[in-house]
Amino acid sequence: MKTRLKFLDRYLTLWIFLAMAVGIGIGYLVPGSNSFINSFSSGTTNIPLAIGLILMMYPPLCKVDFKKMKPVFLKPKLLFISFFITWIVGPFLMFTLSILFLKDNPAYMTGLIIIGLAPCIAMVIVWNELAEGNRELTAGLVGINSLLQVLFFSLYAYFYLEIMLPLFGFKALEIDISFIQILETVFLYLGIPFILAMISRVVLTKQKGEAWFNTKFIPNISPITLIALLFTIVVMFSLKGNMIVQLPLDVLRVALPLAIFFVIMFFLMFFISKKIGASYRDTVALSFTASGNNFELAIAVAIGVFGINSGQAFAGVIGPLVEVPALILLVKASLNLKDKFNK
Repeated sequence: MKTRLKFLDRYLTLWIFLAMAVGIGIGYLVPGSNSFINSFSSGTTNIPLAIGLILMMYPPLCKVDFKKMKPVFLKPKLLFISFFITWIVGPFLMFTLSILFLKDNPAYMTGLIIIGLAPCIAMVIVWNELAEGNRELTAGLVGINSLLQVLFFSLYAYFYLEIMLPLFGFKALEIDISFIQILETVFLYLGIPFILAMISRVVLTKQKGEAWFNTKFIPNISPITLIALLFTIVVMFSLKGNMIVQLPLDVLRVALPLAIFFVIMFFLMFFISKKIGASYRDTVALSFTASGNNFELAIAVAIGVFGINSGQAFAGVIGPLVEVPALILLVKASLNLKDKFNK
């Protein structure tokens, strides 16, 4: 029996559009809404949003089972290919696309660069299941990528925003951020939920058993991610009501390079994996791990570093809006390629 996308996930793009509409409506129709939302801020940190963003990261991190990382290390060639394309090629590709498409809009450009810095650790499991990929390999890659994000995301962000951009002639952007500032933000929005998730897994599996944790606890907390994401979008767009006229064009400008990124990363990994002799199931696991992005983390970092009203945060929100329909099409593409895979 084939896995089907759950109702909430299937219509995620619709929910995001509705959340945008609700947020814009609040910004236009509710006097003083901007001041009220900003009254809960401390520096660039909005307290309710910080709580929401931490909750958004908690469920996908709870799904990470580090015991399932073993199959990855039994396939060193696949691990190397996955690491190289996901962590080296991917961020540089997004960096290049950001400059090509958004160099006249520094905020959106840097927001897109941030999106490209971390692979997906949540929905990739769903895409892999739908495309009949290797579940154990996906779980192992998710575990490794989760750990790498905790350890290296801050360094990556600082490298691309503070070193790479000036090398490409963008010193005029004057991106005044420090490594410590990024590190603090990543710890707040990734480190804290990561620690809470690992504690939850250890304590609850010991008390209730692993089967209960995976079949009861995980399904019950999974909707929290979507609810927190939609809450974030409503709040952000309530502060951007005055952008309603230019909004559709902005969405398209950010969406185009994102869509190109998904397609290039997926098929690049797919055909390289096939070339080195990987099975279809392993190839699917590698391809969706490479093509998806951790938008929850990107949104959190953009808000934490640049502020809730920033173009960087706006660009982050466009990510899942594009990812869901794009990767559903890539699931269909991979299933169509399955019959031809061994020919």
